[in-house]
Amino acid sequence: MKNLLYMPGEEVWTNVLEALKLRVNRQAFETWLLPTRLESFTDGVVKVAVPNPFFADWLQHHYLSEILFALKEVTGRELQVEFVLPENRGKPAQALVETSPPPVAQTQFRLRSRYTFDSFIVGEGNRFAWAAARSVAQNLGKTYNPLFIYGGVGLGKTHLLQAIGNFALGLYPGLRLCYTAAEALFLELIQAIGKNTRLEFKDKYRGLDLLLLDDVHYLVGKESLQEEIFFTFNALQDAGSQVIFTSDRPPKDIPTLQERLISRLGSGLVVDIQPPDLETRVAILLQKAKLEGFNLTEEIALHIATRVRSNIRTLEASLVRLIAIHSLTGKPVSRELAEQALKDLVHPEQPIDGNRVIATVAEHFQVPVQELKGQLRTKRVALARQVAMFLMRNILSLSLKDIGYYFGGKDHTTVMHAIEKVSGLQDEDPGFANTLETLTRQLQQSNS
Repeated sequence: MKNLLYMPGEEVWTNVLEALKLRVNRQAFETWLLPTRLESFTDGVVKVAVPNPFFADWLQHHYLSEILFALKEVTGRELQVEFVLPENRGKPAQALVETSPPPVAQTQFRLRSRYTFDSFIVGEGNRFAWAAARSVAQNLGKTYNPLFIYGGVGLGKTHLLQAIGNFALGLYPGLRLCYTAAEALFLELIQAIGKNTRLEFKDKYRGLDLLLLDDVHYLVGKESLQEEIFFTFNALQDAGSQVIFTSDRPPKDIPTLQERLISRLGSGLVVDIQPPDLETRVAILLQKAKLEGFNLTEEIALHIATRVRSNIRTLEASLVRLIAIHSLTGKPVSRELAEQALKDLVHPEQPIDGNRVIATVAEHFQVPVQELKGQLRTKRVALARQVAMFLMRNILSLSLKDIGYYFGGKDHTTVMHAIEKVSGLQDEDPGFANTLETLTRQLQQSNS
Protein backbone atom coordinates (compact mmCIF):
# COMPACT_ATOMS: atom_id res chain seq x y z
CA MET A 1 0.00 0.00 0.00
CA LYS A 2 1.32 3.44 -0.87
CA ASN A 3 1.66 6.12 1.74
CA LEU A 4 -1.49 8.22 1.59
CA LEU A 5 0.56 11.43 1.67
CA TYR A 6 2.12 10.59 -1.67
CA MET A 7 -0.90 9.00 -3.37
CA PRO A 8 -2.83 11.37 -5.69
CA GLY A 9 -6.56 11.57 -5.00
CA GLU A 10 -7.44 10.16 -8.43
CA GLU A 11 -5.23 7.15 -7.74
CA VAL A 12 -6.94 6.64 -4.37
CA TRP A 13 -10.35 6.42 -6.04
CA THR A 14 -9.01 4.16 -8.80
CA ASN A 15 -7.72 1.78 -6.16
CA VAL A 16 -11.02 2.01 -4.26
CA LEU A 17 -12.93 1.04 -7.40
CA GLU A 18 -10.57 -1.88 -7.95
CA ALA A 19 -11.27 -3.04 -4.39
CA LEU A 20 -15.01 -2.62 -4.84
CA LYS A 21 -14.93 -4.65 -8.04
CA LEU A 22 -13.95 -7.65 -5.89
CA ARG A 23 -16.67 -7.01 -3.30
CA VAL A 24 -19.81 -6.52 -5.44
CA ASN A 25 -21.16 -8.35 -8.46
CA ARG A 26 -20.20 -7.18 -11.93
CA GLN A 27 -23.60 -5.77 -12.91
CA ALA A 28 -23.88 -3.72 -9.72
CA PHE A 29 -20.33 -2.43 -10.10
CA GLU A 30 -20.82 -1.34 -13.71
CA THR A 31 -24.23 0.21 -13.01
CA TRP A 32 -23.64 2.10 -9.76
CA LEU A 33 -19.90 2.40 -9.07
CA LEU A 34 -18.11 2.66 -12.40
CA PRO A 35 -19.90 5.95 -13.37
CA THR A 36 -18.55 7.68 -10.25
CA ARG A 37 -15.36 9.75 -10.02
CA LEU A 38 -13.43 11.57 -7.34
CA GLU A 39 -14.47 15.21 -6.92
CA SER A 40 -12.17 16.10 -4.02
CA PHE A 41 -10.28 14.57 -1.11
CA THR A 42 -9.56 16.98 1.74
CA ASP A 43 -9.71 17.01 5.53
CA GLY A 44 -10.74 13.38 5.81
CA VAL A 45 -13.76 13.85 3.51
CA VAL A 46 -13.95 12.11 0.16
CA LYS A 47 -16.38 13.81 -2.22
CA VAL A 48 -17.55 11.48 -4.97
CA ALA A 49 -19.18 12.88 -8.11
CA VAL A 50 -22.32 11.02 -9.25
CA PRO A 51 -24.52 11.53 -12.34
CA ASN A 52 -27.69 12.61 -10.47
CA PRO A 53 -29.40 12.63 -7.04
CA PHE A 54 -30.89 9.20 -7.77
CA PHE A 55 -27.37 7.75 -7.81
CA ALA A 56 -26.59 9.50 -4.54
CA ASP A 57 -29.62 7.95 -2.82
CA TRP A 58 -28.87 4.50 -4.15
CA LEU A 59 -25.19 4.55 -3.22
CA GLN A 60 -25.93 6.02 0.20
CA HIS A 61 -28.41 3.28 1.10
CA HIS A 62 -26.87 0.26 -0.61
CA TYR A 63 -23.11 0.66 -1.06
CA LEU A 64 -21.90 3.18 1.52
CA SER A 65 -20.55 0.53 3.90
CA GLU A 66 -18.71 -1.18 1.04
CA ILE A 67 -17.22 2.13 -0.11
CA LEU A 68 -16.09 3.05 3.41
CA PHE A 69 -14.51 -0.39 3.85
CA ALA A 70 -12.67 -0.10 0.53
CA LEU A 71 -11.45 3.41 1.41
CA LYS A 72 -10.04 2.20 4.71
CA GLU A 73 -8.43 -0.76 2.93
CA VAL A 74 -6.75 1.55 0.42
CA THR A 75 -5.80 4.47 2.69
CA GLY A 76 -5.58 2.89 6.11
CA ARG A 77 -7.84 5.65 7.50
CA GLU A 78 -11.41 6.08 8.65
CA LEU A 79 -12.88 8.57 6.16
CA GLN A 80 -16.20 10.24 5.44
CA VAL A 81 -17.92 10.12 2.06
CA GLU A 82 -20.19 12.69 0.42
CA PHE A 83 -21.89 12.23 -2.94
CA VAL A 84 -22.00 15.39 -5.04
CA LEU A 85 -23.05 16.45 -8.53
CA PRO A 86 -20.16 17.58 -10.76
CA GLU A 87 -21.98 20.71 -11.99
CA ASN A 88 -22.56 21.74 -8.35
CA ARG A 89 -19.02 21.27 -7.09
CA GLY A 90 -18.89 20.57 -3.40
CA LYS A 91 -22.66 20.64 -2.84
CA PRO A 92 -24.07 17.32 -1.56
CA ALA A 93 -26.34 15.62 -4.09
CA GLN A 94 -28.89 14.94 -1.38
CA ALA A 95 -29.21 18.67 -0.71
CA LEU A 96 -30.05 19.29 -4.35
CA VAL A 97 -33.24 17.26 -3.98
CA GLU A 98 -35.92 19.72 -2.96
CA THR A 99 -39.07 18.79 -1.14
CA SER A 100 -42.27 18.94 -3.11
CA PRO A 101 -43.06 22.37 -4.55
CA PRO A 102 -46.09 24.26 -3.22
CA PRO A 103 -49.36 22.48 -4.12
CA VAL A 104 -51.27 23.75 -7.13
CA ALA A 105 -54.82 23.24 -8.33
CA GLN A 106 -54.73 19.72 -9.77
CA THR A 107 -58.39 18.82 -10.21
CA GLN A 108 -58.28 19.24 -13.97
CA PHE A 109 -55.35 16.79 -14.11
CA ARG A 110 -57.13 14.10 -12.04
CA LEU A 111 -54.36 14.27 -9.44
CA ARG A 112 -54.88 14.06 -5.69
CA SER A 113 -52.86 16.66 -3.82
CA ARG A 114 -52.18 14.26 -0.93
CA TYR A 115 -50.08 12.06 -3.20
CA THR A 116 -46.62 13.62 -2.83
CA PHE A 117 -43.09 12.39 -2.35
CA ASP A 118 -43.13 13.81 1.17
CA SER A 119 -46.18 11.74 2.16
CA PHE A 120 -44.76 8.53 0.69
CA ILE A 121 -43.20 6.32 3.38
CA VAL A 122 -39.92 4.95 2.05
CA GLY A 123 -38.70 1.49 3.03
CA GLU A 124 -36.38 -1.14 1.63
CA GLY A 125 -39.10 -2.56 -0.63
CA ASN A 126 -39.87 0.70 -2.42
CA ARG A 127 -36.74 2.86 -2.05
CA PHE A 128 -35.49 2.17 -5.59
CA ALA A 129 -38.85 3.03 -7.17
CA TRP A 130 -39.24 6.16 -5.02
CA ALA A 131 -35.75 7.44 -5.86
CA ALA A 132 -36.28 6.76 -9.57
CA ALA A 133 -39.66 8.52 -9.57
CA ARG A 134 -38.22 11.54 -7.76
CA SER A 135 -35.30 11.74 -10.18
CA VAL A 136 -37.66 11.63 -13.17
CA ALA A 137 -39.90 14.33 -11.68
CA GLN A 138 -36.89 16.65 -11.43
CA ASN A 139 -35.55 15.87 -14.89
CA LEU A 140 -38.56 15.29 -17.16
CA GLY A 141 -37.59 13.68 -20.44
CA LYS A 142 -33.90 13.59 -19.55
CA THR A 143 -33.44 10.48 -17.42
CA TYR A 144 -35.19 7.13 -17.41
CA ASN A 145 -37.68 7.67 -20.21
CA PRO A 146 -39.90 5.77 -20.06
CA LEU A 147 -40.09 4.88 -16.37
CA PHE A 148 -42.01 1.66 -15.73
CA ILE A 149 -43.09 0.92 -12.13
CA TYR A 150 -44.64 -2.44 -11.30
CA GLY A 151 -45.81 -4.25 -8.18
CA GLY A 152 -48.78 -5.85 -6.46
CA VAL A 153 -52.09 -4.23 -5.60
CA GLY A 154 -52.02 -1.47 -2.98
CA LEU A 155 -48.26 -1.05 -2.71
CA GLY A 156 -48.04 2.61 -3.78
CA LYS A 157 -47.66 2.64 -7.57
CA THR A 158 -50.46 5.16 -8.08
CA HIS A 159 -49.11 7.27 -5.21
CA LEU A 160 -45.71 7.53 -6.90
CA LEU A 161 -47.24 8.17 -10.32
CA GLN A 162 -49.34 11.04 -9.03
CA ALA A 163 -46.48 12.34 -6.87
CA ILE A 164 -44.48 12.80 -10.06
CA GLY A 165 -47.35 14.75 -11.58
CA ASN A 166 -47.85 16.94 -8.50
CA PHE A 167 -44.15 17.67 -8.22
CA ALA A 168 -43.79 18.49 -11.93
CA LEU A 169 -46.80 20.82 -11.88
CA GLY A 170 -45.30 22.66 -8.94
CA LEU A 171 -42.12 23.24 -10.93
CA TYR A 172 -43.79 23.96 -14.27
CA PRO A 173 -47.32 25.36 -13.82
CA GLY A 174 -47.94 25.44 -17.59
CA LEU A 175 -46.98 21.82 -18.05
CA ARG A 176 -49.16 19.84 -20.47
CA LEU A 177 -49.85 16.81 -18.34
CA CYS A 178 -52.33 13.95 -18.30
CA TYR A 179 -52.83 11.28 -15.67
CA THR A 180 -55.17 8.47 -16.65
CA ALA A 181 -55.71 4.76 -16.15
CA ALA A 182 -55.40 2.45 -19.16
CA GLU A 183 -59.04 1.42 -18.72
CA ALA A 184 -60.23 5.05 -18.91
CA LEU A 185 -58.02 5.61 -21.93
CA PHE A 186 -59.60 2.62 -23.64
CA LEU A 187 -63.13 3.96 -23.04
CA GLU A 188 -62.06 7.36 -24.34
CA LEU A 189 -60.63 5.76 -27.46
CA ILE A 190 -63.87 3.84 -28.08
CA GLN A 191 -65.86 7.06 -27.79
CA ALA A 192 -63.49 8.82 -30.16
CA ILE A 193 -63.92 6.05 -32.71
CA GLY A 194 -67.71 6.15 -32.32
CA LYS A 195 -67.87 9.95 -32.66
CA ASN A 196 -65.29 10.05 -35.45
CA THR A 197 -63.00 12.25 -33.31
CA ARG A 198 -59.96 10.02 -33.32
CA LEU A 199 -57.78 12.81 -34.72
CA GLU A 200 -58.60 15.00 -31.71
CA PHE A 201 -57.81 12.03 -29.46
CA LYS A 202 -54.39 11.65 -31.08
CA ASP A 203 -53.65 15.36 -30.83
CA LYS A 204 -54.63 15.43 -27.16
CA TYR A 205 -52.20 12.73 -26.09
CA ARG A 206 -49.38 13.30 -28.54
CA GLY A 207 -49.05 16.95 -27.57
CA LEU A 208 -48.31 16.27 -23.90
CA ASP A 209 -45.16 17.10 -21.94
CA LEU A 210 -45.87 14.36 -19.40
CA LEU A 211 -48.06 11.26 -19.72
CA LEU A 212 -48.80 9.25 -16.57
CA LEU A 213 -50.49 5.99 -17.57
CA ASP A 214 -51.69 3.76 -14.72
CA ASP A 215 -52.41 0.00 -14.85
CA VAL A 216 -51.13 -0.81 -18.34
CA HIS A 217 -51.76 -4.51 -17.69
CA TYR A 218 -55.31 -3.55 -18.76
CA LEU A 219 -53.95 -3.54 -22.33
CA VAL A 220 -54.29 -7.32 -22.46
CA GLY A 221 -56.33 -8.28 -25.53
CA LYS A 222 -56.98 -4.66 -26.61
CA GLU A 223 -55.19 -4.46 -29.92
CA SER A 224 -56.46 -1.03 -30.96
CA LEU A 225 -55.39 0.53 -27.66
CA GLN A 226 -51.98 -1.13 -27.86
CA GLU A 227 -51.56 0.29 -31.34
CA GLU A 228 -52.53 3.78 -30.20
CA ILE A 229 -50.19 3.70 -27.17
CA PHE A 230 -47.31 2.48 -29.33
CA PHE A 231 -47.53 5.40 -31.74
CA THR A 232 -48.32 7.89 -28.97
CA PHE A 233 -45.25 6.77 -27.07
CA ASN A 234 -43.07 7.16 -30.16
CA ALA A 235 -44.41 10.67 -30.79
CA LEU A 236 -43.87 11.75 -27.18
CA GLN A 237 -40.38 10.32 -26.99
CA ASP A 238 -39.39 11.99 -30.27
CA ALA A 239 -40.64 15.29 -28.82
CA GLY A 240 -38.60 14.82 -25.63
CA SER A 241 -41.69 14.35 -23.47
CA GLN A 242 -41.72 12.10 -20.41
CA VAL A 243 -43.78 8.92 -20.23
CA ILE A 244 -44.37 6.88 -17.08
CA PHE A 245 -46.27 3.60 -16.78
CA THR A 246 -47.42 1.43 -13.89
CA SER A 247 -48.52 -2.19 -13.94
CA ASP A 248 -48.97 -5.19 -11.68
CA ARG A 249 -46.18 -7.01 -13.54
CA PRO A 250 -43.12 -6.22 -15.71
CA PRO A 251 -43.67 -5.58 -19.45
CA LYS A 252 -42.42 -8.99 -20.57
CA ASP A 253 -44.97 -10.74 -18.33
CA ILE A 254 -48.06 -8.92 -19.64
CA PRO A 255 -49.82 -11.54 -21.82
CA THR A 256 -50.85 -10.91 -25.46
CA LEU A 257 -48.87 -7.67 -25.54
CA GLN A 258 -47.30 -6.83 -28.90
CA GLU A 259 -43.57 -7.49 -28.98
CA ARG A 260 -42.79 -3.99 -30.22
CA LEU A 261 -44.83 -2.49 -27.35
CA ILE A 262 -43.06 -4.72 -24.81
CA SER A 263 -39.80 -3.39 -26.22
CA ARG A 264 -40.96 0.22 -25.86
CA LEU A 265 -42.31 -0.21 -22.32
CA GLY A 266 -39.08 -1.79 -21.14
CA SER A 267 -36.69 0.48 -23.04
CA GLY A 268 -36.14 2.86 -20.12
CA LEU A 269 -35.89 2.02 -16.43
CA VAL A 270 -38.08 -0.78 -15.05
CA VAL A 271 -38.41 -0.80 -11.24
CA ASP A 272 -40.54 -2.83 -8.88
CA ILE A 273 -42.21 -2.15 -5.54
CA GLN A 274 -42.09 -4.95 -2.99
CA PRO A 275 -44.49 -5.34 -0.03
CA PRO A 276 -43.42 -3.07 2.84
CA ASP A 277 -41.37 -4.54 5.67
CA LEU A 278 -42.57 -4.37 9.27
CA GLU A 279 -40.76 -1.13 10.08
CA THR A 280 -42.26 0.59 7.04
CA ARG A 281 -45.76 -0.66 7.84
CA VAL A 282 -45.50 0.75 11.36
CA ALA A 283 -44.29 4.09 9.97
CA ILE A 284 -47.21 4.21 7.51
CA LEU A 285 -49.73 3.62 10.29
CA LEU A 286 -48.20 6.22 12.58
CA GLN A 287 -48.06 8.83 9.82
CA LYS A 288 -51.65 8.26 8.72
CA ALA A 289 -52.86 8.34 12.33
CA LYS A 290 -51.04 11.64 12.82
CA LEU A 291 -52.70 13.10 9.71
CA GLU A 292 -56.08 12.00 11.08
CA GLY A 293 -55.33 13.55 14.47
CA PHE A 294 -55.63 10.11 16.07
CA ASN A 295 -53.45 9.08 19.00
CA LEU A 296 -52.01 5.72 17.95
CA THR A 297 -49.31 4.19 20.12
CA GLU A 298 -46.37 2.41 18.57
CA GLU A 299 -47.41 -0.77 20.40
CA ILE A 300 -50.82 -0.88 18.68
CA ALA A 301 -49.28 0.16 15.35
CA LEU A 302 -46.80 -2.71 15.68
CA HIS A 303 -49.62 -5.14 16.46
CA ILE A 304 -51.63 -4.10 13.38
CA ALA A 305 -48.54 -4.04 11.15
CA THR A 306 -47.62 -7.56 12.23
CA ARG A 307 -51.07 -8.83 11.34
CA VAL A 308 -51.43 -6.99 8.01
CA ARG A 309 -48.66 -7.94 5.63
CA SER A 310 -50.42 -7.91 2.28
CA ASN A 311 -50.63 -4.30 1.13
CA ILE A 312 -50.88 -0.69 2.20
CA ARG A 313 -54.58 -0.35 1.35
CA THR A 314 -55.49 -3.09 3.82
CA LEU A 315 -53.18 -1.50 6.36
CA GLU A 316 -54.89 1.89 6.01
CA ALA A 317 -58.34 0.28 5.99
CA SER A 318 -57.51 -1.35 9.34
CA LEU A 319 -56.63 2.01 10.83
CA VAL A 320 -59.78 3.65 9.44
CA ARG A 321 -61.90 0.92 11.04
CA LEU A 322 -60.04 1.24 14.34
CA ILE A 323 -60.66 5.00 14.40
CA ALA A 324 -64.35 4.48 13.54
CA ILE A 325 -64.92 1.83 16.23
CA HIS A 326 -63.14 3.92 18.85
CA SER A 327 -65.18 6.98 17.89
CA LEU A 328 -68.55 5.16 17.90
CA THR A 329 -68.07 3.05 21.01
CA GLY A 330 -65.78 5.21 23.11
CA LYS A 331 -63.73 2.14 23.98
CA PRO A 332 -60.02 2.72 24.67
CA VAL A 333 -57.59 1.87 21.89
CA SER A 334 -56.21 -1.54 22.79
CA ARG A 335 -55.12 -4.79 21.16
CA GLU A 336 -58.64 -6.14 21.59
CA LEU A 337 -60.11 -3.13 19.78
CA ALA A 338 -57.46 -3.47 17.08
CA GLU A 339 -58.42 -7.12 16.60
CA GLN A 340 -62.04 -6.05 16.22
CA ALA A 341 -60.99 -3.61 13.51
CA LEU A 342 -58.94 -6.31 11.79
CA LYS A 343 -61.87 -8.70 11.63
CA ASP A 344 -62.68 -9.68 8.02
CA LEU A 345 -59.57 -7.83 6.79
CA VAL A 346 -56.97 -10.44 7.70
CA HIS A 347 -57.07 -14.19 8.08
CA PRO A 348 -57.78 -15.37 11.62
CA GLU A 349 -54.99 -17.92 11.44
CA GLN A 350 -52.29 -15.23 11.71
CA PRO A 351 -52.55 -13.95 15.30
CA ILE A 352 -49.06 -15.00 16.38
CA ASP A 353 -46.81 -11.96 16.29
CA GLY A 354 -43.34 -11.09 17.49
CA ASN A 355 -44.60 -9.72 20.78
CA ARG A 356 -46.31 -13.00 21.60
CA VAL A 357 -43.10 -14.87 20.86
CA ILE A 358 -41.17 -12.52 23.14
CA ALA A 359 -43.73 -12.85 25.94
CA THR A 360 -43.72 -16.66 25.71
CA VAL A 361 -39.92 -16.87 25.73
CA ALA A 362 -39.66 -14.32 28.57
CA GLU A 363 -42.05 -16.40 30.70
CA HIS A 364 -40.16 -19.62 29.99
CA PHE A 365 -36.75 -18.16 30.84
CA GLN A 366 -38.23 -16.09 33.68
CA VAL A 367 -36.83 -12.76 32.49
CA PRO A 368 -38.78 -9.50 32.14
CA VAL A 369 -40.00 -8.64 28.64
CA GLN A 370 -38.35 -5.21 28.79
CA GLU A 371 -34.99 -6.80 29.58
CA LEU A 372 -35.46 -9.18 26.67
CA LYS A 373 -36.10 -6.21 24.36
CA GLY A 374 -33.41 -4.06 25.95
CA GLN A 375 -29.62 -3.92 25.96
CA LEU A 376 -28.89 -6.14 29.00
CA ARG A 377 -26.37 -8.82 28.07
CA THR A 378 -26.33 -11.22 31.01
CA LYS A 379 -25.99 -14.81 29.88
CA ARG A 380 -29.58 -15.77 30.69
CA VAL A 381 -31.14 -12.68 29.04
CA ALA A 382 -28.89 -12.92 25.99
CA LEU A 383 -29.80 -16.57 25.42
CA ALA A 384 -33.53 -15.86 25.83
CA ARG A 385 -33.25 -12.99 23.35
CA GLN A 386 -31.47 -15.22 20.84
CA VAL A 387 -34.12 -17.93 21.23
CA ALA A 388 -36.88 -15.39 20.61
CA MET A 389 -35.13 -14.24 17.43
CA PHE A 390 -34.74 -17.85 16.30
CA LEU A 391 -38.44 -18.62 16.87
CA MET A 392 -39.55 -15.44 15.05
CA ARG A 393 -37.53 -16.58 12.05
CA ASN A 394 -38.73 -20.18 12.13
CA ILE A 395 -42.40 -19.69 13.04
CA LEU A 396 -43.22 -16.29 11.54
CA SER A 397 -40.68 -16.26 8.67
CA LEU A 398 -39.87 -12.63 9.46
CA SER A 399 -36.95 -10.93 7.75
CA LEU A 400 -33.80 -10.26 9.76
CA LYS A 401 -34.58 -6.55 9.73
CA ASP A 402 -38.16 -7.11 10.94
CA ILE A 403 -36.90 -9.28 13.80
CA GLY A 404 -34.35 -6.64 14.77
CA TYR A 405 -37.12 -4.05 14.91
CA TYR A 406 -38.75 -5.91 17.83
CA PHE A 407 -35.53 -5.57 19.79
CA GLY A 408 -34.94 -1.84 19.48
CA GLY A 409 -33.73 -1.90 15.87
CA LYS A 410 -30.85 -4.33 16.29
CA ASP A 411 -28.68 -4.80 13.20
CA HIS A 412 -29.47 -7.72 10.90
CA THR A 413 -26.01 -9.17 11.52
CA THR A 414 -26.81 -9.40 15.25
CA VAL A 415 -30.03 -11.24 14.44
CA MET A 416 -28.25 -13.56 12.03
CA HIS A 417 -25.63 -14.39 14.67
CA ALA A 418 -28.38 -15.17 17.21
CA ILE A 419 -30.20 -17.50 14.81
CA GLU A 420 -26.98 -19.30 13.88
CA LYS A 421 -26.01 -19.72 17.54
CA VAL A 422 -29.40 -21.14 18.55
CA SER A 423 -29.40 -23.43 15.52
CA GLY A 424 -25.96 -24.73 16.57
CA LEU A 425 -27.09 -25.32 20.15
CA GLN A 426 -30.15 -27.15 18.83
CA ASP A 427 -27.91 -29.58 16.94
CA GLU A 428 -25.46 -30.07 19.80
CA ASP A 429 -27.74 -30.24 22.86
CA PRO A 430 -30.81 -32.57 22.83
CA GLY A 431 -32.17 -30.89 25.97
CA PHE A 432 -31.97 -27.46 24.37
CA ALA A 433 -33.58 -28.82 21.20
CA ASN A 434 -36.45 -30.12 23.35
CA THR A 435 -36.87 -26.63 24.86
CA LEU A 436 -37.19 -25.12 21.39
CA GLU A 437 -39.71 -27.78 20.40
CA THR A 438 -41.73 -27.11 23.56
CA LEU A 439 -41.80 -23.36 22.93
CA THR A 440 -42.74 -23.85 19.28
CA ARG A 441 -45.58 -26.22 20.20
CA GLN A 442 -46.78 -23.82 22.90
CA LEU A 443 -46.96 -20.92 20.44
CA GLN A 444 -48.68 -22.96 17.76
CA GLN A 445 -51.23 -24.40 20.21
CA SER A 446 -52.08 -20.91 21.45
CA ASN A 447 -52.85 -20.06 17.83
CA SER A 448 -55.41 -22.84 17.39
